[in-house]
Amino acid sequence: MYLYSYAAAFVMSFVIVLALIPPLRRWAFRIDFVDKPRPDQERKIHREPIPMMAALAIFAGFACTYLLFANDDWTQTTAILAGSLLILGIGTLDDWYKTRGKELAAWPKMLVQMAAAVIVYQSGIVFYGFNNPLTGQDFILWEWLQFALTVLWIFGVTTVINFTDGMDGLAGGISAISAGTLFVVAAAKGQEDSAILAIILVGASLAYLRYNKPPARVFMGDAGATLLGFLLGVIALDGAFKQATVLSLLIPILALGVPIFDNLFVVFKRWRSGKPIYMADASQAHYRLLRSGLNQKQVVMVLCLLNVCFGLTSIILLLLRV
Repeated sequence: MYLYSYAAAFVMSFVIVLALIPPLRRWAFRIDFVDKPRPDQERKIHREPIPMMAALAIFAGFACTYLLFANDDWTQTTAILAGSLLILGIGTLDDWYKTRGKELAAWPKMLVQMAAAVIVYQSGIVFYGFNNPLTGQDFILWEWLQFALTVLWIFGVTTVINFTDGMDGLAGGISAISAGTLFVVAAAKGQEDSAILAIILVGASLAYLRYNKPPARVFMGDAGATLLGFLLGVIALDGAFKQATVLSLLIPILALGVPIFDNLFVVFKRWRSGKPIYMADASQAHYRLLRSGLNQKQVVMVLCLLNVCFGLTSIILLLLRV
């Protein structure tokens, strides 16, 4: 695929999201679909109601651009769009509950997110195994393990990006950096499908950041954060994990380094404390940095720069062909 195709996909997704957020923002105020400040919750650090409709703009920008630039494998295209719709739907329902001061139970969200991952697996986007660099032979995993690892990876990335969405500009910035890293990896490996998906996500994330940078004027809510996480998981499976050697399996993990490593720490800490791992609290790195004395902009800058470092490390591994 030519460079201008990637540039066109980036611009199209960026412009669609940028254009849709203002009218969706006004509509959110009209129907009271806003995230209200909660002084009793440490996680609620904003001081005025913020509309939560940005996820619809992100999905529209992604879907329209992807349909235009998608390859001829409509089975996978349909699966990715269907999974995205499921993620968007359950996330929007969860956000609606939150705007009413309620909480949607964890199990429906988990089931729908798992179902979206299974749809992607059934389309052929699968973690098959890895290449043995010593013998040059591919090590193909058992089918049940392929299924388990594929679903677990997509569900896990969906979850960690959602957990990262606790501060203005953070989840959008991390997603843009991670998608940019995965774009470089896919383009370098000649994986056009993954590269186009990644560059579309970069455009959508950066357009969202235009309205979400501190102080935020709009939120994407769980619907947007889980959608970005779902798509990042799919891109890594369809690109960086393909024909990977044992060591280069680290490439997609490092590309998503900040959310993955931070939330592994958080989950372990909750498990040690006997708390449900899905229970929202203020234990993520951004809250810890905020309590250390940094302001919001400084926290976002530190974590985004750290994710850039992880991304550059993954690209170095790619160039070393390990």
